[in-house]
Amino acid sequence: MKARITGVATYLPPRTMTSAEVERRIEGYVPHRGVIERMTGIRSRHVAEDDQQASDLAVEAARRLDHADADLLIFASASQDMVEPATAHIVAAKLGLSCPVFDVKNACNSVLNGIQVAEALILTGAHRRVLVCSGEVPSRAVRWRVRDHAQFAESFAGYTLSDTGGAVMLSADEKSGIFYRDFAADSTAWAIGTLPGGGTAHPRDPEHSYFRGDGRRLKEAFELAGPDVFLNALKHTGLSWEDFALVAVHQVALPYLDHLAATLGIPADRLVVSLPEHGNCASTTLPLQLALGSWRPGDLVALLGLGGGISTGVMLAEM
Repeated sequence: MKARITGVATYLPPRTMTSAEVERRIEGYVPHRGVIERMTGIRSRHVAEDDQQASDLAVEAARRLDHADADLLIFASASQDMVEPATAHIVAAKLGLSCPVFDVKNACNSVLNGIQVAEALILTGAHRRVLVCSGEVPSRAVRWRVRDHAQFAESFAGYTLSDTGGAVMLSADEKSGIFYRDFAADSTAWAIGTLPGGGTAHPRDPEHSYFRGDGRRLKEAFELAGPDVFLNALKHTGLSWEDFALVAVHQVALPYLDHLAATLGIPADRLVVSLPEHGNCASTTLPLQLALGSWRPGDLVALLGLGGGISTGVMLAEM
């Protein structure tokens, strides 16, 4: 028995902001014109409507799939509607589903880990049709009034993020599906990028409601973690990147994507470069690239995840 990805869908809010518009909206400290696009390659990102919640974006994506007979729903996202209850309940209620539900949360690797959990439950026979969905609304955590250059740099990652929804359906299959997965973490680096508010550490302080991070240190942390988790996937399966119709990679900035692709030896024609027009979509990045990419049933795809905390992960599947 295997778990096969039988459906992928995304929801991209029609409202967008260019990087130039983002820079014009920032008050207080005025960044150098064009710095966001120059450093990241991002031209545009999606912005949810003010009355849209993370659950709404997940629902919009899930409705594009045949989800009525799902026997488990996993909401896997860095964003959430509220601390309690699990956002999965809110998604299920909006979809009219009555199956069991729960949340999975691991920054930008949330969907990849949601798929990991779904596969494991399918392999045990506990479930046969699992809907993994995500709604990311990081625009609510962007700091628009900036004190100085240091605070702008600390808040910079927020200006790259995009509001998006994603959904993946996994079904039990006798022959094909996910055939390799591996995950790693260096949790000593958890403090490099945080959204501190809302938990027990900072339950009510508005100052902690903005995303903050150090891009340079985060890049160094991933480089220190090394490429082994990705390269071992090829070593253990005897495959090369050329064997895959598509290699989906989490994308935060074009220079780092280029560096990672060169380090791993991924051919450019296997990548779906979603970043310039869609921004950093957090955990919905991988389903977005699957939806945008060219593949047919029977093709092999690779999913390469990078998430704050920090964590890395790889999953190989026959579609």
